[in-house]
Amino acid sequence: MKQRIGHTFLAAAALAAFTLPGTASAAGKMTLYCSPQIEWCQLVVKEFEKATGIKVAMTRKSSGETFAQIKAERKNPKGDVWWGGTGDPHLQAAEEGLTVMYKSPMLGKLHPWSQKQAAQAGHKTVGIYMGALGFGYNTELLKKKGLPEPKCWKDLTKPAYKGEVQIANPNSSGTSYTTLATMVQLMGEKGGFDWWKALHKNINQYTKSGSAPIKAAARGETTIGIVFLHDVVTQAIKGFPIKAVAPCEGTGYEIGSMSIIKGGRNPDSAKKWVDWALSPAAQKLMPQAKAYQVPSNASVAPPPEAPKVDQIKLIDYDFGKYGSSAERKRLLSKWDNEVKSLPR
Repeated sequence: MKQRIGHTFLAAAALAAFTLPGTASAAGKMTLYCSPQIEWCQLVVKEFEKATGIKVAMTRKSSGETFAQIKAERKNPKGDVWWGGTGDPHLQAAEEGLTVMYKSPMLGKLHPWSQKQAAQAGHKTVGIYMGALGFGYNTELLKKKGLPEPKCWKDLTKPAYKGEVQIANPNSSGTSYTTLATMVQLMGEKGGFDWWKALHKNINQYTKSGSAPIKAAARGETTIGIVFLHDVVTQAIKGFPIKAVAPCEGTGYEIGSMSIIKGGRNPDSAKKWVDWALSPAAQKLMPQAKAYQVPSNASVAPPPEAPKVDQIKLIDYDFGKYGSSAERKRLLSKWDNEVKSLPR
């Protein structure tokens, strides 16, 4: 009898260990590389853990930095998912075999621009939001310094703004690389680089992070910051004297993306993250983190504060070309040699 009871107890214990819900071992874990603002990264991690029980270790770095890290770790990947940040480096990562194909069941629920980007990458990345490029300025500083109101890209190259403009370095920032590619498409390669050379004389600092320039403008450390317009809105909603400008010539845009890292240690958890991140529940979290992009899930309305992208003159941004490894490397090398090296 004792032996029979012992066997029954052991069998029940084994079954319980196998089926017990909500435990870390049952739910799994994953490592997330996150490129949007830290508040948004922290919020999505918290909500994903709550929804799935999967434990997430998160690191926040800009798009360019994250791409460089994934490339450096390719022989021993430490991350599972790269979430957010501009689509160009995600496309380059896909081309270089750093990420893997995954067609989420949510794919058909997404806007065409997101589905198109996924198809371009062989489904190694997918769009989670869209945002237009532009700039913002501190209205109080502008008035105090007696500067004219900038309305166009070319305005930013005027001598009146010497030392008044910040933008990130395109080597580390997806935002700034989008600016580089935008100017080449908008003005032609010669005209685009001429614009950058003229702008360079007015730059007081090249930051590492793409959103840093508008945060500096909000603090009164610079007058103008070149960023995505949703980042300008974020600072204005926080109460800072910041005004957003969609440049008169037209502008480029980003498709913020996410990718599953090749060789990651938790592929099942990574797929669950992708499915969840494309869901309405996840994409409705944006305003809570003061993120004002256009969500990729077509059933989720953009936050009312978000820039009205249908009222902005957007170029037909060539993600296939400017997200390619060869073109990105070529443009960055040319920028280093012809722009960054110039005196200011």
